[in-house]
Amino acid sequence: MNYQITINRANTVDEVEEYWTNEDYIKLLEKFDYPDAAEADPASLRELLFMAISDFEARDAAAIVLEYKLSEDLNEGQIQQISNDMLLDKVCEEYPEIGLHSTLFHINQLLFKAYNGTFLNAKATIIECSLAPAEGENENELTKESILKLLNNGLSGSNLIKRLFDSQMSENAPFPEAEDILWDVKITDNVNYTIMTSEYWLSKDDIIASEFEGVLEIVVDAE
Repeated sequence: MNYQITINRANTVDEVEEYWTNEDYIKLLEKFDYPDAAEADPASLRELLFMAISDFEARDAAAIVLEYKLSEDLNEGQIQQISNDMLLDKVCEEYPEIGLHSTLFHINQLLFKAYNGTFLNAKATIIECSLAPAEGENENELTKESILKLLNNGLSGSNLIKRLFDSQMSENAPFPEAEDILWDVKITDNVNYTIMTSEYWLSKDDIIASEFEGVLEIVVDAE
C-alpha cells in the first residue's frame, strides 16, 4: 500500500508528567516513609514525594523506585546494579533489554527532577504525524512496526534505528523490536498518530523531510 506521510510536529521533552498517577505518588510516598500520604492534597503529592525522596541517598532512592516499577522484571541484584549505574550513565538508553527503556526513562526523569540534576538528563521525542493511504486504498490502524517502516524515507541515514535495523526498516522483513522502540502510540483516527520514543532512537534532527511517500507491503500468510 502507498502512503503519504506528513510530519506535523516533533517535540523533545524531558518528562511525561501524566505517566505518574496520584496512586503512584501515594504508594511511593509510603515507600519513602511519608505517613498519611493518602490524606494529602492530590495537587501537592508530587512536591511531597520530591521532599520525601530528598531525605534518602540518591542510589537508595533509585532502588526504591526501581523496585516499585520493575520488581517483576528485575531481581534484587539487577536493581542494585542499575541504581548505581543510573548515577553514571543513561541506563534508559543503554540497558540491553530495550523493552525496559521506556519505564527506565520515566524512573530516571522522576529522580532527575527530584534531585535537581544528580541523575543524568534523558529525553524523549514526541511526533505528531499523518499516515494517509493513497486514494482508493483502505484506511487501516497501523502497528508500531508499520509506522516505523513508513517513517523510513523521511529519516536521516545516520538515524540509529536505520543503522541497527536497516533490513527491517527498508525491506519486507519482520521487525518485532518496533514494539519496544516506539514507547507509545496514540491514534486520533486511522490517519493521525502521535508517537513517543527515546531521543536516543529518534531525535528531531533525524527527521529530514516533513512530507514524503512510503510503501507498506502487506504480507499474506500462505495457507
